[in-house]
Amino acid sequence: MATVLVVEDNAANMTLAVFLLQSAGHRVLSAIDAEAGLTIARESQPDLILMDIQLPGMDGLAATAQLKADAATRAIPVVALTALAMKGDEERIRAAGCDGYIAKPIRYQEFLAAIAARLAGA
Repeated sequence: MATVLVVEDNAANMTLAVFLLQSAGHRVLSAIDAEAGLTIARESQPDLILMDIQLPGMDGLAATAQLKADAATRAIPVVALTALAMKGDEERIRAAGCDGYIAKPIRYQEFLAAIAARLAGA
């Protein structure tokens, strides 16, 4: 299956995302802040990155912009994994360079379907 990098600072959300991804057969890499996520993305070249938007220090949108500006990581799809679910948030997040959007709280069937679709190139 695929290698998925999860960038998430909330331990409960990280645990759930890792569990769901591993149960679907994926290899999971994890980072608790954007800086670590950028380093792991460059070194490991995951198939997909799940990026929390509200992170300590650099936020997920700034990290996504750096990933998309770097030739080494530009092609890696980045899906926002965020509690920002107000009107206009998804458009703002996509405009910042994210390739997809999953709202929290995570609904496991929707989460896995969105991951499968993104990995299939949808």
